[in-house]
Amino acid sequence: MKPSRKPLLVLAAVTAASSFFGARADELNVYSHRHYTGDQAINRLFTEKTGIKVNVVNADADQLIERLKTEGANSPADLLVTVDAGRLQRAKAEGLLQPLDSEVLKNASPKELRDPEGYWYPYTLRARVILAAKDRVKAGEIKTYEDLAKPEWRGRLLARSSTSSYNQSLLASIVSANGKDEAAKWAKGVVSNFARPPQGGDRDQIKAVASGLADVCISNTYYLGLLLNSKDEADRKAGEAVTVIFPNQDGRGAQCNVSGAGVTKHAKNVAQAKAYLEFLVSPEIQKMIANSTYEHPVNGDVTLSPTHESWGKFKIDTETFPKMSESQPEATRIFDQAGWK
Repeated sequence: MKPSRKPLLVLAAVTAASSFFGARADELNVYSHRHYTGDQAINRLFTEKTGIKVNVVNADADQLIERLKTEGANSPADLLVTVDAGRLQRAKAEGLLQPLDSEVLKNASPKELRDPEGYWYPYTLRARVILAAKDRVKAGEIKTYEDLAKPEWRGRLLARSSTSSYNQSLLASIVSANGKDEAAKWAKGVVSNFARPPQGGDRDQIKAVASGLADVCISNTYYLGLLLNSKDEADRKAGEAVTVIFPNQDGRGAQCNVSGAGVTKHAKNVAQAKAYLEFLVSPEIQKMIANSTYEHPVNGDVTLSPTHESWGKFKIDTETFPKMSESQPEATRIFDQAGWK
């Protein structure tokens, strides 16, 4: 990217399009489930380069979807940002988004990880993996999500609650890959192997494994990245005690979710929203994200952070990703039946 020229082109495009839409050229309203300080720095940089102010409303994705439905045509939102492709698909299905055509966005991510009709696009990738205690789990001892349900892991496994969209998406991928009956058996097996009832977030599971409470846990890689790069020495030591296992590398690949966004149906600042989304997938911003939240960049051309490099490359499950939304209701039902709190 050539930063000396592109911002001027972006601003020119926004100004021209704003005239067409009758909207303000200097404002963008975002409903976002993301809550990272790094995002604030990115928004400030976008404003510096384009003059467009980014106004953000933070809430849970389900709450934001309900708000969009309630507000209807009077909604001030231009963009809906979530950390779960399933929620974006639901927003599309409920008529809350509009399609956006952008060659920049199409070229920035694999076609399997975005909406085929352009209703939403990803800009970060989140791998849901197995983290294992370096001093208690041998290399190759556990290799797949299916292994987590085997009896040899009884009392050795930790995971957060079933209300987590990350776990709902993981189970949805297992429903898609293996069928609902096998997925139900898997969930019961995993519950039987818990070292304690689900509690806390992913970082709490990692710290518990590091303390010796369990030997493996389910987590997103970016939470490990945050621990490894924390200013707190105890956090860093917890992160250093575990190793990353990207599951199912000889099969469908590691289950991933995305942070992504779609232009809302009643957006007043469509051109600004498009400019913002294209800004998010630029190499400069993708690298900022990789080095702040430690999510994987969705743009495969971007150089990874040293933390990502230490984890190595991995195969992404693009087989079940497109079916995530349709399998999530079944996943929720299975969680309840299995007693996964």
